[in-house]
Amino acid sequence: MADHVNMLKLSVGSESVESLIDWQCARSGQFADGAYYHITRMWPKRTAEILAGGSIYWVINGLIQCRQKITGFREVIGNDGIRRCGIVLDRDVIRTDTAIKRPFQGWRYLAPEDAPADLRKGAASDPALPAELAAALSEIGVR
Repeated sequence: MADHVNMLKLSVGSESVESLIDWQCARSGQFADGAYYHITRMWPKRTAEILAGGSIYWVINGLIQCRQKITGFREVIGNDGIRRCGIVLDRDVIRTDTAIKRPFQGWRYLAPEDAPADLRKGAASDPALPAELAAALSEIGVR
């Protein structure tokens, strides 16, 4: 059994890994102490397991395509006074093998054995496959 657990989250509005990176770096304004944080409504109960080596795996266009190491959690109080969870992420976005994932709300826990592998070194610089082709290959277990 693994000593950590991951999170799985839809990247709503992202069309590609590049647009996710652009949002985080240039448009979100969600930084604290130089680190980007993603805001979510629910606070995870398994924070110790997540912080023991977990990552957030991003679903973009129906495919898990990348991950970022989770480095912490911070309380964020919105203008409405509601407490939310800021998931603090490492700046490095690591591309993964693609895996089909149907839409869901919020986030989910993802066991390490169910997470797609990181792309081999050098593959991240390969041209990205169109989402439809990547999904078809993932469905038949090729990629």
